[in-house]
Amino acid sequence: MGFPGTWMTESQSMVYRVVPKCACSTIGQIMYYSDHGAFFDGDIHDATNGMHKWAFDQSKGEISANVQSHASYTFTCVRNPYTRILSSFFDKICGIQRNGKRYRGNLVPTLVYNYGIEVGGNDGKGEFDQIASFRRFLLFARDTIRWRRPMDPDIHWSAMSGHVSTLIVNGGRYDRIFWTEKFNDGMQGVLDSLETKHPVTLSQIPRFNESEGHGPKRAHPVEDYFDDLSMHLVYEIYKQDFELFKYDFENPSNKMPIGEIDLDEVHAKLGD
Repeated sequence: MGFPGTWMTESQSMVYRVVPKCACSTIGQIMYYSDHGAFFDGDIHDATNGMHKWAFDQSKGEISANVQSHASYTFTCVRNPYTRILSSFFDKICGIQRNGKRYRGNLVPTLVYNYGIEVGGNDGKGEFDQIASFRRFLLFARDTIRWRRPMDPDIHWSAMSGHVSTLIVNGGRYDRIFWTEKFNDGMQGVLDSLETKHPVTLSQIPRFNESEGHGPKRAHPVEDYFDDLSMHLVYEIYKQDFELFKYDFENPSNKMPIGEIDLDEVHAKLGD
């Protein structure tokens, strides 16, 4: 299986396991900047050089050797499951992607037809009942994760613990897992633990939110999207995410963590 979703600086100063919808664009740009003294011109996900990525055949050997020997500081970043699934809905389902098309071709028409979801018209800018459509999307997300129907789960809404675990089960170990909600503290902790070719001043780093503007703006507070049934579905899908990464399942309006992440617990529970 190897190390899918793993990025590493060319200098091998740090290794990062990408978790979609968890500040990955900003983290990737920080990694790129730390080696080159400049940001990648474009979406860091499109960068094909200047960085090692597991998706590149020429990077696989270097990443495998590094991760299995724990040669570099290794980290990842997680996010509140409630806000992450909401962000996936507005970006990937309602939004027009950077190629000017809908995400994954016929996915949205399938959702409109089979689940009765509305997405704001052809351009994603029309008025629609965001709460009703999101709750129907949640049923679809549960179906993909629980039964792999009508398709396999997408990386943007599959559980974070599933992404995080691939590095562990193949012989890697994390030095830090931090929260998107406390990004500066977490990323600074990473940078303080290693040496980079170019110094990174986090206060001067812009946020590279590549999904912003793809879809309609969220019209309601987070908690309005989750009734009792929706919360039950979210817990069914993301129970391990809430428990391992210390988020508050009981209160969708509280996006902040309620405890400290125990790295030993994460490695023990995700390393099977």
